[in-house]
Amino acid sequence: MLYGIAAAATALFLSAVLAALLRVPALRLGLLDRRQRQRRVPLFGGAAVVLATCLVAIAGDRTGIAPLGDGIKVLLAAGGAVAALGLIADVWRLNVRFLVIGTAVAAAFVVPYGDTGTLPGVAAVAWITFVALAFRALDHADGVAGTVGVVTAFGVAACVAVEVMDGLVVLLSVFAAALTGFLMHNWPPARVALGACGSLFSGFLLAAAAVIARAGQDPVVGTAVLFALTAVAGADVLLVVVSRRLARRPLLRGAPDHLAHRLRRLGLTPQGVAVLLGVAAFCAVLVGVLAHAGWLQARAVLWVAGGVLVVVLGLLRVSVYGPPRARAGRQGGGGRDARGGRRAVRAPRAPRARGALQEERAGGRSGPRTMARPAPVYAPRRQPEAVRSSPDSEVRGAERSVSPQVKASLRVRNG
Repeated sequence: MLYGIAAAATALFLSAVLAALLRVPALRLGLLDRRQRQRRVPLFGGAAVVLATCLVAIAGDRTGIAPLGDGIKVLLAAGGAVAALGLIADVWRLNVRFLVIGTAVAAAFVVPYGDTGTLPGVAAVAWITFVALAFRALDHADGVAGTVGVVTAFGVAACVAVEVMDGLVVLLSVFAAALTGFLMHNWPPARVALGACGSLFSGFLLAAAAVIARAGQDPVVGTAVLFALTAVAGADVLLVVVSRRLARRPLLRGAPDHLAHRLRRLGLTPQGVAVLLGVAAFCAVLVGVLAHAGWLQARAVLWVAGGVLVVVLGLLRVSVYGPPRARAGRQGGGGRDARGGRRAVRAPRAPRARGALQEERAGGRSGPRTMARPAPVYAPRRQPEAVRSSPDSEVRGAERSVSPQVKASLRVRNG
């Protein structure tokens, strides 16, 4: 008990320090978060979580205070390999298919086929791969992946504790503490991001631990429990897939269409989004833990599935891709008017120099004008009746109406 508290405190402190230290080389190397946002966040926060978890867990196993066991050592090694693959993806933008293949190969080494059987074991490998990639997709906003990961880690640790797996409980407790230390820097506004390294490691470790805890038990109840433990990450993936299919967009093209993006469109703050998704994850994880312990029937997970369905259908109504007219304008083509015809694109106006603009304003009255203003029309003055009837006034008015140019031309013409 004392070692667990000391190990968790050490992992929290070590993760917070490493996240602050690794932020500097990420900034210098230009390894920034590639999400569509104006403020770029440096990566390597996930590397801090992985290093803190592995170092504390290995130290406890080497000293003999908290031995992990052979199966947990394999799980930790496979998780480290997945984290290394994610780090490569952060640095060199690895293709998604390589992430899928690498995560599936690592998951194949941690599934207990003797307890699950061959066919359920293959399904477990697919599910671990799906959850790892779902956590990578969940890292789309500040504080979201960290909050959901901490809540899920405590829930999976509770399920493992019911099965009396002390080594796995210690590992999950250390991981939850390390993720909390990282969350101190990732809470909105974030100063460091989790990246593919930390998100893949988090999803892989949580999913594999849940599979190990449910191995050898009722597969129907196990499926329900596994779904409830990762309901928020699954809802995010389902929302993105359905939304992009309906909009006829490529599935692998990034867009602001995840859970946090749509909640922000509804007016929530970044802190409010992280808290709301954390509360949703807590409710779903609580149902999964109670169903695993036998205090709730597996039918209770249907409430979680119904909630996921309602949230997905509701958030699909939030517009995130923009109107087609805006997309056509960005592509260089003109929009369409109300009659359906093609509307011409207005050419951008060339900017004028500041000095030329001031000179034009200053010398507007004396210098020549490019555009002549219409001459003002004045009404004739009202004159006395005697003056209007005088012949001299008519002659003077005629002389006054003739311009100097006309007089000069007449002189030339008359010689």
